[in-house]
Amino acid sequence: MRLVSWNINGIRRSPEALRRLLDSLGADVTCLQETRVTRDLLEERLAIVDGYSSYFSFSRVRSGYSGAAEEGLTSLLTNHQGAVGSYGNTEEFTEDELRALDSEGRAVLTQHQIRTSDGHEKTLTIINVYCPHADPEKPERLAYKLRFYRLLQLRAEALLRAGSHVIILGDVNTSHRPLDHCDPDDLACFEENPGRQWLTEFLWRPDRDSGLFIDSFRHFHPTKVGAFTCWSTVIGARLTNYGTRLDYILGDRALVLGEFEDSFLMPEVEGSDHCPVGATLRAELIPAPRCPPLCTRYLPEFAGRQQKLSRFLVKLDPVNLPEPTLPQPQGDKNSALPKNRAKRMGGDPGQGQLSLLRFFQAGCPPEKPLITGAQEPETDPASQDPRVVAPPPSEPGEGQAAFWKAVLKGPPRPPLCKGHGEPCVLRTVRKAGPNFGRQFYVCSRPVGHNSNPAARCDFFLWVSGKSPAPR
Repeated sequence: MRLVSWNINGIRRSPEALRRLLDSLGADVTCLQETRVTRDLLEERLAIVDGYSSYFSFSRVRSGYSGAAEEGLTSLLTNHQGAVGSYGNTEEFTEDELRALDSEGRAVLTQHQIRTSDGHEKTLTIINVYCPHADPEKPERLAYKLRFYRLLQLRAEALLRAGSHVIILGDVNTSHRPLDHCDPDDLACFEENPGRQWLTEFLWRPDRDSGLFIDSFRHFHPTKVGAFTCWSTVIGARLTNYGTRLDYILGDRALVLGEFEDSFLMPEVEGSDHCPVGATLRAELIPAPRCPPLCTRYLPEFAGRQQKLSRFLVKLDPVNLPEPTLPQPQGDKNSALPKNRAKRMGGDPGQGQLSLLRFFQAGCPPEKPLITGAQEPETDPASQDPRVVAPPPSEPGEGQAAFWKAVLKGPPRPPLCKGHGEPCVLRTVRKAGPNFGRQFYVCSRPVGHNSNPAARCDFFLWVSGKSPAPR
């Protein structure tokens, strides 16, 4: 049995490319995080990949081997048969708090039957998580993250008590040990981080008898350095392996010690700011006779079921609608709108039932983008605003060229950094404070340790001119 987990940072691939990617990972179960897609924008050919059974959890506040499947860590999102169950004692949470913790689409649970290496059949529950990030400038997000961790622990331990093996995998969003961080702070401060403290208590170690789960990668590779799974793309940190290990496969103690063969990272796989992580087990999966109701192929919009007229005519609350996303070229961080959306709306006479809207229109013009982002000006701006510099009357010769050359001087040449003698790059301060919006030059090489000659040198130069007033 082979498991792979990957924070994919948005599904932006064609269906054919996604199929090739899944096949290349070679996993029996592939768990993706940060798909950056809402249900209304999920394209059928991405949701249902030939040869695979898929399960999604969608954010409510932002825009095939399973015998049971469930969305979220609470029971509040479960309204179908085939749920995983075993929720534990959550009396310490209010109902509003539980609903908020499940509102961002951060967990999908699937339950499987496996045959262990000694020939016994066991139940295995896989919890695919995308844990919250703690924003230093938003203290409420740290509190949210810690409560999410607590709820995750209660659910996982309840499943263990119910007799299921449990694997938690995904982007945990905490680097556990100094060994898991390229540049840890002072050791005392590093270990005082509340996320790390929770992870330390959650995990089992040979020198103590507490903790029910094992970090499978550190179980097999306890001293491996430079084993990172996430790098900042803004500073090119992957080139110098200046990263952190945020992605884990955590298994219950009995399962890891008895069935895991290896746990590994896949830094050679690109396409995201994270790399995939994986594990192999001696146990093998036992296919279920049918998929549970949460399977994507059973969603009404993909299952070919006739929907009620009220579904088309219902008035939607614009406050709760997800933010639309502009179409972007492949590789951009924003997901593109579905390419076949127009086909689904307008329909093809040879492709089955048409959209209801088709019957109420004499003719459908080509579909426009959801948001164009710009409008044609009604008048010439130069005739409205005397501050706009207009070119002189069109006259052939050197006079007009000289005018444009004087107006469009272009940016100044960047300075050379002192460490490498190479042209610097221009950056802008984005952090709130007295220097917000101010520009500066730094070495163009990626960030890394001072001992790495290929890394960025310490050259720094403010762009001349008065700094903007603090906001």
